[in-house]
Amino acid sequence: MTNQTISVVNTGAFEPVTTQTWSNGRHAVRCVKVIQETWDVKTWCFMAEQPVMFFFKPGQFVTLELEIDGEQVFRSYTISSSPSVPYSFSITVKRVPGGRVSNWLHDNMSEGMELAVHGPVGQFNCIDYPSDRVLFLSGGVGITPVMSMARWYFDTNADVDMVFVHSARTPRDIIFQRDLENMAARIANFKLNLVCERYESGQNWGGYRGFFNRPMLEMMAPDFMEREVYCCGPTPYMNAVRNMLREAGFDMARYHEESFGATPEPVKEQAQQDAEQAAEVAEAIPRSDLLQVFFASTGKSVQIAPGETVHAAAAKLGLHIPKACGMGICGTCKVKRLEGEVEMAHNGGITDEDVEEGYILSCCSVPTGDVVVEY
Repeated sequence: MTNQTISVVNTGAFEPVTTQTWSNGRHAVRCVKVIQETWDVKTWCFMAEQPVMFFFKPGQFVTLELEIDGEQVFRSYTISSSPSVPYSFSITVKRVPGGRVSNWLHDNMSEGMELAVHGPVGQFNCIDYPSDRVLFLSGGVGITPVMSMARWYFDTNADVDMVFVHSARTPRDIIFQRDLENMAARIANFKLNLVCERYESGQNWGGYRGFFNRPMLEMMAPDFMEREVYCCGPTPYMNAVRNMLREAGFDMARYHEESFGATPEPVKEQAQQDAEQAAEVAEAIPRSDLLQVFFASTGKSVQIAPGETVHAAAAKLGLHIPKACGMGICGTCKVKRLEGEVEMAHNGGITDEDVEEGYILSCCSVPTGDVVVEY
């Protein structure tokens, strides 16, 4: 974080107050509000004890650091609020059957509780891909990043023509319905379209019904071929949207989608297999070809085979670098490289500024020679 000094009025006099600006890293926050959005979706609002300006790119996410049943757990969630309301940020989470973290949050996270968050990070945002005409497509709780974008444009009076399309199972599953309708009622450049798969007995619904499809898209946004598209939702939903746009001849360079989540089981299994294979390979490699990774803070070092990651090196020494995704997305495993070079194949979990300062993501950084890490 970087410190700034601003002045506020207090008892008739100006007094300096130190305000920090959010930057990618680990930060302590406190839950200040819990909002029941729908029957199975809640929003949690967080602030810092000392004033912090929570600046981020709308669409980015944070990783929560929690302790559940005595175990440290990390999970990434999109920020659903807008940086135009800078002294707090919010996440919106759906209760998922069997979801360990989502259920814990719904059952335990209450006002006053403190926790650590990592971030913000993420390549899926509306700042890096500016456009004066956008199309937001979301399904279920995938609405959170595009809601942050829409709120940002709305709050800043941006001259951006927005078409917002959200798909839900039933009318009672529509997240942020009142907020969306408020924006649609107040500004002419926000067109709202809601799609419900079905409606249940006793529910009134006069909107689109069924699954989102090409004819609906052409009615909602006849000029969709000329818009920047932001999409987030369940994997089948995003697959269908991608196929729909490709078949229409859409320029997929203007299509952007959210791409983080809990590490899939096949990825975890593959990571385990890779670790086992690396250990076997290391035994067969001449010692002269092995690379050394030195962890400066602990004074420990280890030799690894070419192709092994910094995170794997730490694990061999019993050093626990926090990690959530294992794919260079969440940014949790960030450490500082002091000496040596690495090849880092990340997926948006680290900023260009951090890279310039020497930081790397240990889970996806492979040393190309001997390396010294600050950990």
